[in-house]
Amino acid sequence: MINKADKSLTDVLSQIKDGATIMIGGFGTAGQPAELIDGLIKLGIRDLVIINNNAGNGDYGLAKLLETGAVRKIICSFPRQSDSWVFDELYHAGKIELELVPQGNLACRIQAAGMGLGAVYTPTGFGTLLAEGKETRNIGGKDYVLEYPIKADFALIKASKGDRWGNLVYRKSARNFGPIMAMAADVTIAQVSETVDLGELDPEHVITPGIFVKHVVQIQPASTESASTATTATA
Repeated sequence: MINKADKSLTDVLSQIKDGATIMIGGFGTAGQPAELIDGLIKLGIRDLVIINNNAGNGDYGLAKLLETGAVRKIICSFPRQSDSWVFDELYHAGKIELELVPQGNLACRIQAAGMGLGAVYTPTGFGTLLAEGKETRNIGGKDYVLEYPIKADFALIKASKGDRWGNLVYRKSARNFGPIMAMAADVTIAQVSETVDLGELDPEHVITPGIFVKHVVQIQPASTESASTATTATA
């Protein structure tokens, strides 16, 4: 029987060690698990490889993590936007490594890891610098580049609701990379706004089944409860 276990946010995140590869959900700030990131910062973990769609916004969430110098490398699609000054400064100073991956390829490679595929062929990037040194193949008269799966030790994602079995539902566009990242990581930690009893989630609305989620962390609004005292449900 799967039982709910109460732990502190620090206890849940303490599994993550120096040198870990971590997927962080979010499209910009939409769906970004900011409180989980704040908890990660407090632990002082270093030498991280981060997989995300962006490279941080302003001084919030992922950008705050980058600013601490904890991240050795970032794999993303959009490292630069008007408020990406933290990443810009680190990159130009040679303090962070960047692997640039087109957004469709990023999603496809994460999906490949979650589905247990060895590799995928994609036309995106063929004939560009992004394809240098990679295997290519002509299939059906069209050129493709061989891309390998992207997996991670941990995934930190954000959902709207979850139950003690780890089943998750999302709010609109905040879903983005969460479901596929949950499938591609060894351990998925999901931040939710509300934890509900078993049976309260409509099975037709469950996007991420609990089999892909190890921890569900309920984050209360900052005014009533800080992330450090959040409760968790462990599958």
